[in-house]
Formats: sequence, structure tokens, C-alpha cells
Amino acid sequence: MAVPVKFSGMVLNLFVLLFLVSVMNFPAVSEAKIRRYKWELKYEYKSPDCFKKLVITINGRTPGPTIVAEQGDSIIVELKNSLWTENTAIHWHGIRQIRTPWFDGTEGVTQCPILPGETFVYRFVVDRPGTYLYHAHYGMQREAGLYGSIRVSLPAGVSEPFAYDNDRSIILMDWYHKSAYEQAAGLVSIPFKWVGEPESILINGKGKFNCSSLASPSLNVSTVCNVSNPECTPYALTVIPGKTYRLRISSLTALSALSFQLEGHNMTVVEADGHYVEPFVVQNLFIYSGETYSVLIKTDQDPSRNYWATTTVVSRSPADTPPGLAFLNYYPNHPRRSPPTIPPPGPVWNDVSLRVNQSLAIKARRGYINPPPQTTDRVIVLLNTQNLFNGFYRWSVNNVSFNLPHTPYLIALKQNLLHAFDQTPPPDGYDFKNYNISIVQPNKNATTSNGIYRLDFNSTVDIILQNANTMNKNNSETHPWHLHGHDFWVLGYGSGKFDIYNDPKKFNLVDPIMKNTVPVHPYGWTALRFRANNPGVWAFHCHIESHFFMGMGVVFEEGIEKVGKLPSSIMGCVHRP
Repeated sequence: MAVPVKFSGMVLNLFVLLFLVSVMNFPAVSEAKIRRYKWELKYEYKSPDCFKKLVITINGRTPGPTIVAEQGDSIIVELKNSLWTENTAIHWHGIRQIRTPWFDGTEGVTQCPILPGETFVYRFVVDRPGTYLYHAHYGMQREAGLYGSIRVSLPAGVSEPFAYDNDRSIILMDWYHKSAYEQAAGLVSIPFKWVGEPESILINGKGKFNCSSLASPSLNVSTVCNVSNPECTPYALTVIPGKTYRLRISSLTALSALSFQLEGHNMTVVEADGHYVEPFVVQNLFIYSGETYSVLIKTDQDPSRNYWATTTVVSRSPADTPPGLAFLNYYPNHPRRSPPTIPPPGPVWNDVSLRVNQSLAIKARRGYINPPPQTTDRVIVLLNTQNLFNGFYRWSVNNVSFNLPHTPYLIALKQNLLHAFDQTPPPDGYDFKNYNISIVQPNKNATTSNGIYRLDFNSTVDIILQNANTMNKNNSETHPWHLHGHDFWVLGYGSGKFDIYNDPKKFNLVDPIMKNTVPVHPYGWTALRFRANNPGVWAFHCHIESHFFMGMGVVFEEGIEKVGKLPSSIMGCVHRP
């Protein structure tokens, strides 16, 4: 008598895959590769917007080289810090660092800084296809030019749910003429000195500052600002008429929320932060610091001319920051041939409803929905406020302004150095009943701490980002929040104060998009859900450089006992007897 054989689902799936490959000639997944990069960081004089200043370069370039890989590949970056007087660290934004939390690149959280003259090696796997980023995560170095793109494609033979003829990357950046050091010094001074608005917007590292505005009898303007410098020639995105292009658009601005538009061309949004989006069409794409999108465009306009690509500031007054300009170059027109029209102006900068509507339109693509857990184990409400601490201006979460410790959390927790940071966790909420989010608070004072949230491993956590008035009357700012080590489901947006009893009933639990960066709009709230299933210590913070520098962030620990042995390379700042 034959005995029935039972197979697990994993074994059956393996049999099906082998059958498809051998019998039906179904394409097999290609073998993962090791991709090696050797980078050197230096300060060099560059003129990205025609104004000459010291910038941080990678192998002489800013933005740095694009990392191009396939899903499952291993990335090895050998990074030499030749800044000589400055530490550094690089965060691989959107890469979850599964089983390699020590290579997240967040100084003070997952590693000690890389000292001048040192060479540090990052090793990690890009486990999902999509559009990602890398940038400095030390002080305010990102805005000094240390940033770039990561493009991860599907393995050969595996197709995406949309078709296109070619693939291009566009990275947006705002640009200051003052150094990051000057700006940081102002933020920690009494009296407080704000960083101000950026002088330019860069598209793929190129902008155009009005050099004539520097005219002064005592200054030879051409020595510091030269509009004929080829480094600030407008970027030209060359396309062939009659094709469909995938544009991977990302932002790493230090301050600005942006709108990106292509004259005469609609854009179909198909990807956000590495996840497929139910397609929708826009004339302009709102994008916040730390976000990435893929859009499809058809080059179906008059091929005898070029078109404008522009990016404009929204959510803050753009009076001091002119639009970033580039050319959509229809081949064979000359790439420097200016379009015969004026650049499109972009949307009204202070119309919040337009931006909220785009946020609400982003849903997971049918057939690619990763359903969220229907219930949560813990709810943490994070009130975003501007405060004072001992006379210093700070940003706070639940009235606590965050400071990084000297010993990185990952090291302190693995080595049981509990004296290294405050063991009192931050609060899970604020005074919901009595706090008025629409006014300047009569008591503007806050406390500071480097305490962290300890999450139960594999638990489901809801985060409610609650916006409020700043210390300026009738003012609430847009904050893009980025979570390291995870993607989260975006369950909803709302205006006013989050109602902990009724608003959860409106959550989208059917087809929410997953992202790693999301905005909380002025006087509004944003609801997120994630699984605490990636052992490590992970930062969650506002992606505006000055805001995180001033304390707008928190840290989550989960499954620390499951983290493997730490590499010695991350522990240079820790005294070991």
C-alpha cells in the first residue's frame, strides 16, 4: 500500500519553479552578483549653480556615482575619508539592511563615525528592486554635496507591470552657498540664526544662480560666480521621439519640498520608494526630501524643439529660491538649445490641498498589494513641535528634543553599556485633550533626551505623526519623516488633531502603499503601520537636515538579542578595556 507523501508549501513551490524552468522554458532567476565600488571623499571647489564653493565629492563628483544593481546583489563600498578634518558616515536610504544593521550608516545609532584618513567598508544586499538613495548621515554633511542614487532592477527575465523603452534617473537638491558648518553654528547659537532659504535648486547637480545679484564695488564677481562655467550648464535629459521613458525622480533636499514638472508632458506615477503604485496621471509631481518616485512619460510632442523640466519650491515661500531648470532634449535637437517658451510656473506654493490630494492618490498597485496587519499591538503618537531649551531653539517630539549619544545605540545595547544613554523611554503620546495644535504655545519650553523606544520583536506598531503650530503665529511646516530599516504602510492622512477613537476607523487597510518616507502636512496628521521584525536599532526622523540636527527624531530598538556579532570596524569611538 502506497503511503501518501506530504510536502511543505516551500517544497511544493520549489517543485513548481523547477518545472517551469525545465519544461516550459520559464526564465530562471539570474545569479546574484557582487558589485564593488571604491570611493574617496574629498573637499573640492565646485560650481554646481555657477557659485564656487567647497563641496564634498565622491571620486571628484557631486552628486556621487549611481549604484546600479539587480535584486539580490551584494554591494561592497570601500570608502576612504580624505576630508582630513572631518568625520563622516553614509546612509543607504531605503535599503533595509536585513541581517546587516551595523551597515545602515547612521552615525550615533548604528556605527561610530569614520575618522579622517580612515577607510571603511560597507557590505549589504539590495533585497528589493526599486529606486533608492545614499547620503551622508553625519552632522549636516548631506547638503555639502555627499549624496547619490541607487537603482535596483529586477533579475534578468523578470518583467515589471509596466513597459518602457529606457530608464533615467533625476535627483533633486536644494543648494546653499554657506557651508554646513556656518549653518550648524547658527542653529546652536544664542541669538538663534536660521539657515534661511536655499539660493538654488539643482537638477542632477546643476543649477543657475543669478551672479549679477552679487555685484559689489569691492568684489570681482567672476572669481566667485561665473555663469559660463560648464559645471552649471543646465542638465539635458535627452530622449528619442516616440518612446516611453521611465524617470526615477528622487529628492534629497536639505529643506525644500518641491514640485517637478515637464512642459507639455503628463507623468504617470508607477512606483514610490521601491513599491508599485496603482498608476495615476499628474501634471506636476510633489516630492519631499527622502522620497523617490518612478513616472512614465511619452515623448509624443513636437520633435522639432526642446522642452522645459522645472522644479519649484512648495510649502515655503519660493521668493528667495528661483526654480531649478533643465531641458527635456528631443534628439536630434542640440542639448543646449533653449526651449522657445517660458518655463512652466508650477503650482501655487501654499495650496496644501493639492499636495494632500496627491498623498491620498498613492495606493498599492493591484496584484502587488502587501496587505497590512488588520490590528496593531501598540500606538505611538508623535507630536511635532518647535520649542525652546535653555534659550536654544529646538524641534521636539512629544515635548522631548532628541540628542544623539556618544556611543552608538547598537553598540551600547549589544555590549550592555546601559550608562551610555538615558534608560527612560520617550512618551508614547501627548496631552491629546488639552493641547491646541493651532496656536503658539504659552509654554514653549521642552526637555532633551537620548532615550529610545523599545519595541517587542515582531509586533505591529502604529505611528501617528501629528503636526502643530510652530513658535510663529499661523505657521505649521511640512515634515517628511523617514524610517530606517523598514517600509511602512501609509494608512491615512487627515487635517486637524488626530482623533484616537474615530480616525482609525477611516484607515485604508485594503490597498495602502508601502513607503520609507512620508510627509505630515501642515496642521495635519499621517498614520503609519509597520512590523518590528528587523533586528537592530533604527532611526526615525524628519528628513529636513536642520530639523533633525535640532532634535526632530526618535530611535526604535527591536530584537536586539537576535543581532549577530558586531564588526569591529563600526566601534572606533568605543573604549574597550
